Amino acid sequence: MTAPAAESAPRSLPRLPSVVVLTDGAGTGGRPLADVVAAAVEGGARAVVLREKHLPRTERAALADRLRPLLAAVGGLLIVASDPAIPADGLHLAAADPMPAPGPALLGRSCHDAAEVASAAAEDCAYATLSPIFTTASKPGYGPALGPAALGGHPLPVWALGGVTAGNAGACVRSGAAGVAVMGTVMRADDPAAAAAAVIAAAEEALAGQARASQRR
Repeated sequence: MTAPAAESAPRSLPRLPSVVVLTDGAGTGGRPLADVVAAAVEGGARAVVLREKHLPRTERAALADRLRPLLAAVGGLLIVASDPAIPADGLHLAAADPMPAPGPALLGRSCHDAAEVASAAAEDCAYATLSPIFTTASKPGYGPALGPAALGGHPLPVWALGGVTAGNAGACVRSGAAGVAVMGTVMRADDPAAAAAAVIAAAEEALAGQARASQRR
């Protein structure tokens, strides 16, 4: 008698931390991007989105190969933007990128309004970034700042992006964001480790405050 097939275990979804760092090789002031990422990891960063979409795939894949061990050593995640062919822990799609088939376990999408977030949820994305929350010099072409009030009430976890700093990360979390995503704040910093640590501390403090408030209810 043939034994019944065992049911496959549910796929474990990697947990995205409260702060995600996006790369910007043009914004490092001439420092090697891998060195800046290494410093951010030293400061506590545990998720990095490799952008650098202007690079040929071979160069970008080689850069991913350099960054992956830095994050793996601390239990972190390397997420690649837009290219599912480059091995990584997750894939982050631009707003107009087509959905890969099949998608990775950790799949996110860049969104710029509530309708795009809803569409990402319908695609079974695990998370979305919503931007620009504040005025930002890094990506000035995405319209006026949405403000923290835009972060609440979405059907999937949202990470605030655009002009996020240690000074406003807590406000983003208190307004409904699951976390924050930063680029220039870390990439352009004289001390990327300290910049990453400051944003992480602010986001984690806000999350802890929300958890305490929830327990008191």
